[in-house]
Amino acid sequence: MSRPEHHGTPGGGQRIDSSDRSDRTDRTDQSDQTDRTGNPGRSKTLRPSGGYRKLRSFQVTTVIYDATVAFCDRFVDKRSRTHDQMVQAARSGRQNIAEGSRASATSSQTELRLVNVARASLDELLLDYEDFLRQRGLRQWAKDDPQARAVRGVGKEHRTDRTDPTDRSDRTDFEAYAAWLTHADPAVVANAVICLIHQANYLLDRQIAGLESQFIQAGGYSERLAAARIAERRRQRLSDRSDPTDRTDRTDQFRETAPACPVCSGPMALRTARQGKKAGSRFWGCCDYPECKGTRPVDGSVGSD
Repeated sequence: MSRPEHHGTPGGGQRIDSSDRSDRTDRTDQSDQTDRTGNPGRSKTLRPSGGYRKLRSFQVTTVIYDATVAFCDRFVDKRSRTHDQMVQAARSGRQNIAEGSRASATSSQTELRLVNVARASLDELLLDYEDFLRQRGLRQWAKDDPQARAVRGVGKEHRTDRTDPTDRSDRTDFEAYAAWLTHADPAVVANAVICLIHQANYLLDRQIAGLESQFIQAGGYSERLAAARIAERRRQRLSDRSDPTDRTDRTDQFRETAPACPVCSGPMALRTARQGKKAGSRFWGCCDYPECKGTRPVDGSVGSD
């Protein structure tokens, strides 16, 4: 099917492949492997961040943002609030994906919140385009309209070339959609952007579901940080038994088989109470104290500090 007549071809860029599934899995960025002074080999973080430029959702929302700016300049009164609101909603849909990706290194909840903000902004923008068509008596394409199907098919026909890791430019496939996005008829442009918004919303829904699943399975940043700290303490304890701050009573520490901690299931050591009603008495204490405060009386029953 031939594409609609259009005029002009704004600067476009690279094109994207709809088969790109990086929205849920790609959390890394080439820039994250180099520190800010340009030295490679920066210490690895607990959770990777960045990589948003490779996200299909970010690439599609970039097209939506560029198309909305051009649409509002051509067809919406610049003095109206609608002009500014549409541009801001389109920008929010794009920028919050990037901010969420960067925040992922230290906060899963912040990442989820920002991606949800991006999703809500696109819903707001979708209503603005639908209002534009309805209030002017213009036809909105049905889901199975040939024009709508042609717009959706562009993502499958064009691929993104990201072989050059030093290229940090915001490459988009605006040029691939130029037949619709630069059309003289505002109805064609509005309908094309509506199709793109539906695509972006679908991708963001998948991205949100993936982030939620990842949080449930692997936990958030605070949980991982605490686990890493406990693991490091155990490593230090095994490598250095001369730590003067270790209050473990070693006199009889290994005379009995140490039980497992009732709280974290880690190893325990015999200790002596130094104050309180039971001062001088012996008890089993978790080796990860103070992170874990699990205790057991020497008689084997379970207790806690």
